[in-house]
Amino acid sequence: MLSERMLTSIVKSMTKKHLALNITNDSTMPEAKPNQPYMLYMHVPFCERLCPYCSFNRYPFKEEVAAPYFENMRKEMLMLKDLGYDFESIYVGGGTPTIMIDELCETLDLARENFNIKEVSSETNPNHLTKPYLDKLKGRVQRLSVGVQSFDNRLLKQMDRYEKYGSGEEIFERIGEASSYFDDFNVDMIFNFPSQTQDSLLNDIETIKACACDQVTFSPLYVSSATTRKMSSTLGKVDYDREYTFYNIIDEQLTGGADPQFDRRTLWTFNRVGSSAKPCGCGNNVEVDEYAVSYEEYPAIGSGSISHLDGCLYVNNFSIADYNKAVSSGSMSIMGKTKLGKHDLMRYRFLLQLYDLRLDKKQFERDFGCTVERGLPAEMSYMRLNKAFATDDENELTLTPKGRYLTLVMYRQFLSGMNNLRDQARAALTGPERELLFGDGTPE
Repeated sequence: MLSERMLTSIVKSMTKKHLALNITNDSTMPEAKPNQPYMLYMHVPFCERLCPYCSFNRYPFKEEVAAPYFENMRKEMLMLKDLGYDFESIYVGGGTPTIMIDELCETLDLARENFNIKEVSSETNPNHLTKPYLDKLKGRVQRLSVGVQSFDNRLLKQMDRYEKYGSGEEIFERIGEASSYFDDFNVDMIFNFPSQTQDSLLNDIETIKACACDQVTFSPLYVSSATTRKMSSTLGKVDYDREYTFYNIIDEQLTGGADPQFDRRTLWTFNRVGSSAKPCGCGNNVEVDEYAVSYEEYPAIGSGSISHLDGCLYVNNFSIADYNKAVSSGSMSIMGKTKLGKHDLMRYRFLLQLYDLRLDKKQFERDFGCTVERGLPAEMSYMRLNKAFATDDENELTLTPKGRYLTLVMYRQFLSGMNNLRDQARAALTGPERELLFGDGTPE
């Protein structure tokens, strides 16, 4: 699609210019704003297998490295309390947050003792959907998201996930056992793998319909400059020309027809219809498994985490050794800072709210002091020219099917830009931590 290629190129150029890492001497986050609700993001960078497409800060799991890391992450969390922060929500990402289940539980228990936590969301991998893990997570975690990516055994083997995390059939069974432990259970899928076929995608969709999840995210494959070579050698080159077709298949299969099984919640998040039978009684209002949608500003802790506060992105040190050293000495481990201008923040709001399927024009004008038409004339003209808006009145913008896909392209490319920011942070390291490892962490 010509409009997709043009949009990809434009957003890629923008993110390269505006998401640039600037080394900083800042040793602490800004103080909390009075009466503002905050979410806390925690990053656990350890994995048993390192996927070929992942650019997040991640390292091969070693218990002797991970145990002191969790201890320092707890110290960093309490530093935020000293800055006046309170948190109503926690999101734990990775890596694999459940890699040391007892350390994670101790961290979450400490958070509940010190903050007014209403809910905790955490990611995990399929091999941790077993009773010893689930029993400890029950009550501590309300929303669990399991990274499945695909139920296709051929793809799982190409991604180096089959041996460690199990076959598609085994993962399906584990989801059935695990779902009842949590108020909301999300399955995280990826589409447009280079070797993925339409039949494989359709089989993934049918498996999702049959499994016990409350929610599914079907995000498009996106990579960074650093992971492109490895992914191409294991999975092949990404073909964005068929992304639109695959996205339409997912959308139609999940939300179309006379009796759809899922409702569209965001561009690529779908809630199961009638999930109110769960203990939470959440019905079709399961919260989206994408923390930036609910909290535009949030602090983040852990090595390689990125905070968004006061119009700035703060990047924590990607070196675990340097992170531990800084926090142990009583300082936060901030290595980089990116200041976002007003225009950048307007674009960010435009993108996030359209990802969430509705932009509130009145709120935009209150927050930025101008209309979205005046603040973002090029973006609005482009979307209108491509018939992207289903509703375009004085109050709101909503999206047509084509508009949803064009916004998906923008968001996918923005996330790729964030991955490139992570690449810059890793490139600033010295020694063995600089290398982006894959598989079991053995250098090639």
